[in-house]
Amino acid sequence: MTTELQEPTPAAVPPLTAPAAPRIAGVGTAVAGDPYSQRELLDMLEISDPKIRSVFLNSAIDRRFLSVPPPDADGVRAPEVQGELLAKHKRLAVDMGSRAVQEALKSAGLDLSQVDYLCCVTTTGFLTPGLSALLIRGMGIDPACHRVDVVGMGCNAGLNALNSTAAWASAHPGRVAVMVCAEACSAAYVLDGTMRTSVVNSLFGDGGAAIALVAPTGDGGEVVPQGPRVLSFASHIVTDALEAMRYDWDDAQGRFSFFLAPDIPYVVGAHAERVVDRLLSGAGLRRSDIRHWLVHSGGKKVIDAVRVNLGLTRHDVRHTTGVLRDYGNLSSGSFLFSYERLLMERSTQAGDFGVLMTMGPGSTIETALVQW
Repeated sequence: MTTELQEPTPAAVPPLTAPAAPRIAGVGTAVAGDPYSQRELLDMLEISDPKIRSVFLNSAIDRRFLSVPPPDADGVRAPEVQGELLAKHKRLAVDMGSRAVQEALKSAGLDLSQVDYLCCVTTTGFLTPGLSALLIRGMGIDPACHRVDVVGMGCNAGLNALNSTAAWASAHPGRVAVMVCAEACSAAYVLDGTMRTSVVNSLFGDGGAAIALVAPTGDGGEVVPQGPRVLSFASHIVTDALEAMRYDWDDAQGRFSFFLAPDIPYVVGAHAERVVDRLLSGAGLRRSDIRHWLVHSGGKKVIDAVRVNLGLTRHDVRHTTGVLRDYGNLSSGSFLFSYERLLMERSTQAGDFGVLMTMGPGSTIETALVQW
């Protein structure tokens, strides 16, 4: 008699469940240097060209925080060579980054011992080891902390980094992920009297910002943050405008120099609808469903172009223009300064949707959808 072999019965496989969306548990910001009005900077830099003065005075910026060399006995501020600028970037990035992280954790009711993931963003200088290693050592964060450095992506990089940070938090429920942007823009300048560099010098300020994210475990055993859920992201690169925003070496000046094409506001504005509508359509939403808009404070013309092309009101971008007025363009962390102001306003309600939007080299537009 033969015995037939029976196929084993496969074990039941539980259905896959989508990971929980992480929530923004806390936010913190920091600046460095001293506040300067645009007129004070024009006098300090001894700029007399009426066209350049007009760029400064019509920028919609009242003041910016900058770290500039102190004057000598004759009142002269010595120009900084590239090595000194890199050293300044390192010092300021660590200082602002540390303070921003501490404020973000404090606002979330968390402490440094709970940080399991650290993502650091900077474009205004180059560091090896990266900013994440310097912050872990300087702040006493657990050396086993997972870390990522996002370097050289520019003003849009905060949302690129948030995408990665949110994904890590979602994959590790209950664990704390922190993202920090630290931009020492006063370590990335050239003073050569040209309109090209003057546009840049009229715009940027020094600042850092951080957020802490936590995804719920689903077991009901933890305190769930009350901040908005990070739902999705959408991105668009305008490849035809790849050279419109760049940070490259200037042989004549012996340092890196940032370049902004005059038509960049219109390039960004013309492509804003495409990426925002793609972001919203994935969630079955329309622009009219969005109550809160937090757009990068890239400059007056950039903000106006985005506002007009998306059909937004001046009230919709009030925090964006307010940050530009009080701090200038803070590069990758600008949108988090606007987010912090929105929270201070206490105008959000459960169920509200918000769009975060940043723009930068590429030319790139990054967006994120959040919900309270």
